[in-house]
Amino acid sequence: MVCAGARVLALARLAGARRSLQSASRVAPVISPSGIPSGGVIPRADIARRFRGGLKDWVPSGRVRKVREHMFGISLFTGAGGLDLGCERAGFQTRAAVESDDRARETLRANRARFFPLLSEPAIFDDIVGIDYDEMLDRAALDVDETDLLHGGPPCTPFSKSGNWLAYKRAGADPKASLLDSYVEALRALRPKAFLMENVFALGYRNRNRPALQRFVAGVERAGYSFDMSVLVAADYGVPQLRQRLLCVGIRGDVLDVPPVFYKFPWPAPSHSGPHETRKRYDTSLPPHITVGEALRGLDDEINPPEPEEVVHGTFEKELRGVPPGENYLFWTAHRGHPEPRFQWRTRYWTFLLKLHPERPAPTIQGQPGPWVGPFHWDNRRLRVGELKRLMTFPDEFVICGSRVDQQLQLGNAVPPQLGQVVAQRIAEELVRLGAAKPFAVAA
Repeated sequence: MVCAGARVLALARLAGARRSLQSASRVAPVISPSGIPSGGVIPRADIARRFRGGLKDWVPSGRVRKVREHMFGISLFTGAGGLDLGCERAGFQTRAAVESDDRARETLRANRARFFPLLSEPAIFDDIVGIDYDEMLDRAALDVDETDLLHGGPPCTPFSKSGNWLAYKRAGADPKASLLDSYVEALRALRPKAFLMENVFALGYRNRNRPALQRFVAGVERAGYSFDMSVLVAADYGVPQLRQRLLCVGIRGDVLDVPPVFYKFPWPAPSHSGPHETRKRYDTSLPPHITVGEALRGLDDEINPPEPEEVVHGTFEKELRGVPPGENYLFWTAHRGHPEPRFQWRTRYWTFLLKLHPERPAPTIQGQPGPWVGPFHWDNRRLRVGELKRLMTFPDEFVICGSRVDQQLQLGNAVPPQLGQVVAQRIAEELVRLGAAKPFAVAA
């Protein structure tokens, strides 16, 4: 019989090994005694064998006490509500939201009645720092540990590659990086059954970002949750955009049927496939990525009106007009054989003068592109808000408030609702499997 102290030490070592942050994507699939994959979870009998003394030292005495007809979510760093839209479609109804940007809160209010019917005005908060979570639960009409899903994407600018020209970012001194800690504080205070956190994939880099991610993982585990992460390409899940994002998922320990350290979240399988810079091969048996042309089909001037800001004038107007669809400034280099080169090879960002191709997915839509940063429309203009919504999988009827700059920022910073729905739906299925939620009908 292994003593309790030895078991605790063994668990700590296993947790440390698993939290190397590379193992999350390399753990071999677990096969049940029948030879059938167990859905990403090590079979309970196998856990019992490993612990020899059984599971009595782990299984919590207080299992999930209340399983309602509906599932509820609380949203942090809500932005325009892209992740909320996806979670709503997956069955998690938003009951409270936190967003610091004035225009984004206007957007939430403008769409609340139609898309977030259970989000009351008093339950929209403007600052996560110093928030009173007891008050939040009161306004959301929820008890501690009654929230089904906590979801949100802390500001990604501290970890994104796009601002590396700023010295304080390269040094890892961006104050917004600490908002990951605020997410963990909310997790401890609200005790949701599960959480979903989204960020740029660069958060997982082995650079100045690594300590922030390690601190986040440690905080999640100390709060009593499992942790798993994966970098997903949005186009693989039906989004017409080659957008890579880091998704982190955890489930509260008393909800799980195995100790959190052994749990592996069963990530959703891709529904589409196609070429991407991160791989040389892809699954040709799946439907191809949805293209920009397919996504924009049927848009008319009523739902996609022309905008004064779409007209391109200035320094590189001629060069932009000369770039073919799907190309960028490299078209104007001697390396590509241009007879009148304007630029040196690889001296600009890849998105400089980048133009969409109607038969390919879009590259990542940015929130704050420079004046000559794409993607531009193949008709030599900037994209309209209606087109941005389609490429981000927002409904045509969804209202984005503010100036044209405000709208670009909100959409470019959002989680594509389609991607959010796919992952949130998988979380919901796990909660149903674990007996912490009732079966539900997924929105079409």
